[in-house]
Amino acid sequence: MILAVVTGVGLLGVDLSSRPGLRLFLVTVFLQGVTFGGITLLYLKRYHLGFGFIPINIPDKRDSAVIIGGSIALLGLLFVASSVISALGLSSAQNQIVEVGQENPGVFLLLIPLQFLLVGPGEELLYRGLIQGRLRETLHPARAIVLASALFASIHLFSLTGEGKLVYIGTAFVLALVLGTAYEYTENLAVPAVMHATYNAVQFASAYLTSTGGI
Repeated sequence: MILAVVTGVGLLGVDLSSRPGLRLFLVTVFLQGVTFGGITLLYLKRYHLGFGFIPINIPDKRDSAVIIGGSIALLGLLFVASSVISALGLSSAQNQIVEVGQENPGVFLLLIPLQFLLVGPGEELLYRGLIQGRLRETLHPARAIVLASALFASIHLFSLTGEGKLVYIGTAFVLALVLGTAYEYTENLAVPAVMHATYNAVQFASAYLTSTGGI
C-alpha cells in the first residue's frame, strides 16, 4: 500500500525523495493509520470477532492514573536503558525518522500530534489489541504479553539505521512489556495507546529542542 501511495504521488509530479517531511507524513498515515488499523479491522471481520473483542473506553480515574504512571515509567526505563548502554560502551541504532528530523526539525513538530492521532492508536490496536488479545485466549497472560512484545520490537528492525540494532530492539521489547502489562491490567486499549503516544511525543519534542538549539 505504501509503495502504491508513493508511486501515485510520483505520478502527480511530486518527488518525495526531495521532500522527506512529506514522505514521512505519508508513511505514518498509511502505515500506522490505514494499514495497521485496516489489518485489525479486516481480521476482526474475517473471523467474526466483532469490535467488542478489543475493549476501548474513555479512561476513568484508575486508567488515567495508569496512563500517567505508565508514561513516566516508560521514560524512566528509557533513561535507565540509555545509561546502561552508555556504561557498557555499546551503541544503539537510530530510527530513520530521527535522521529525517535532524535535517528538517519541523518534522518533529509534525510527528507529535500524529502520535496521538495515528501511531499510538494504530500500533496498539494491532499489537496489543489484536495480537496480544488472540494470544491471551490460549496462553497465560504473561506469555501473551512477552510474545506480542517480541513481535512488536522485532518489526522495528526495518526502520533502523546504523549499528546496535539488537540493542534498540531489546530496549523496545522492554518498553513493550510495560504497554502490554498496562493493557492486561486495565482491559482498555486507550491506556497503552495514550502511553505509547505520550512516550513518543516527549521524545520528538526533546529531539526538536535539541536540533534547534532550544536546550
